[in-house]
Amino acid sequence: MTTGGMPTAQAEEDKGGLRTALAGLTTRGRSFLAAGIAAAICAYVLGQSDLLRVGLLLAVLPLVCATVLYRTRYRVAGSRRLSPGRVPSGSEARVHLRMDNVSRLPTGLLMLQDRVPYVLGPRPRFVLDRVEAGGRREVSYRVRSDLRGRYPLGPLQLRLSDPFGMCELTRSFSTYDTLTVIPRVEALPPVRLTGEAKGYGDGRQRSLALAGEDDVIPRGYRYGDDLRRVHWRLTARYGELMVRREEQPQRSRCTVLLDTRGIAFDGAGPDSAFEWAVSGTASTLVHMLERGFSVRLLTDTGTSVPGEGADGFAGASQESADAAGLMMDTLAVIDHSDGTGLSRAYDVLRGGNEGLLVAFLGDLDEEQATVLAKMRQRSGGAVAFLLDSETWVRGAADEQSEERLRMLREAGWTALAVPPGTGLADLWREADRQRNGVASTGSTAGGGGS
Repeated sequence: MTTGGMPTAQAEEDKGGLRTALAGLTTRGRSFLAAGIAAAICAYVLGQSDLLRVGLLLAVLPLVCATVLYRTRYRVAGSRRLSPGRVPSGSEARVHLRMDNVSRLPTGLLMLQDRVPYVLGPRPRFVLDRVEAGGRREVSYRVRSDLRGRYPLGPLQLRLSDPFGMCELTRSFSTYDTLTVIPRVEALPPVRLTGEAKGYGDGRQRSLALAGEDDVIPRGYRYGDDLRRVHWRLTARYGELMVRREEQPQRSRCTVLLDTRGIAFDGAGPDSAFEWAVSGTASTLVHMLERGFSVRLLTDTGTSVPGEGADGFAGASQESADAAGLMMDTLAVIDHSDGTGLSRAYDVLRGGNEGLLVAFLGDLDEEQATVLAKMRQRSGGAVAFLLDSETWVRGAADEQSEERLRMLREAGWTALAVPPGTGLADLWREADRQRNGVASTGSTAGGGGS
């Protein structure tokens, strides 16, 4: 059994002779067998031949059904298709099952059961009527989870039953599929934050400047090139049309830092502070990719995703979808770390030209606030969302949290406290208002840094 488009797997025949067949007897079949044996014993003791015939009939019927069912050679292929294979938490996905009878004989009554984790809902069961030779049957069911993660679906089990309900045999397929439940993604407004490359992704920096005719790196003319880019002096020198090399745009950069320290978050479940931080991280990554940024996911352990390409950032635009999928898959299974500090994440930031830094943070002590202050010096702009455990778990504001916010703001961060139940879009606008307020007294709004 495979996901659509790939070869199907055949159900394997159980082996073990009569013992395997007898093990498949249902309660009805066992009752008939026991009643038949008891009647035969009574008939022998009492000398009643008619009762003996009844007993033999009751005992032989389940045995015959088990033997016939066991020796029936059904060849059934199954396939599974997920729609979609990656779904946000709280949303539904549909699982499509298809059974194909690839043998020359029609099947009897089939009971289909798919194994799913309990968090996705009840185990689906279907009863399929007789499937003709070469025929197929399609069924589907829905799964839903409020908890992100990767959940196996399968293997698919096929239960065969005789017309009298005396015996049932189970055949299992060997393959399974995986449903990935990613964090919720919230649409964010297109505000302009610091750290951009002159225009929030559309007015991008240029990595190559043409210093002069002697410094031009030419290439041969290609069909469709603008004739205004033809370099006539080099054309005369090489005897073929040569054009100036195009300037290469450098995408604006954004690093999204997710604090996963177990000591920084209290509580668990879909409404916990940590799950809000994970969802906020996913929303920010998707938003920045849509705005044309090169992005990367960074955790307190120093792990960087996607981790390939230039300095670990997502590559060209055609790779953005793959990079987004990789980061979403990472966030789907991310959990608390055993770390106690943010120094490893600080070491990943090279210093200078790091672009925008967006951080989702748990509880901070003075030492970690100092590390974050140093991070600000290694980025073009920095925005922090602080989730305080006192506020999220006990509903009371913490003076220490206010002090940490003050330290971050003095270091140049645009820092905001995140109260429970607040949407990231509202905080995103508030960060823009705070940033513009700082820029109006200091530098140009939307500029390169503060």
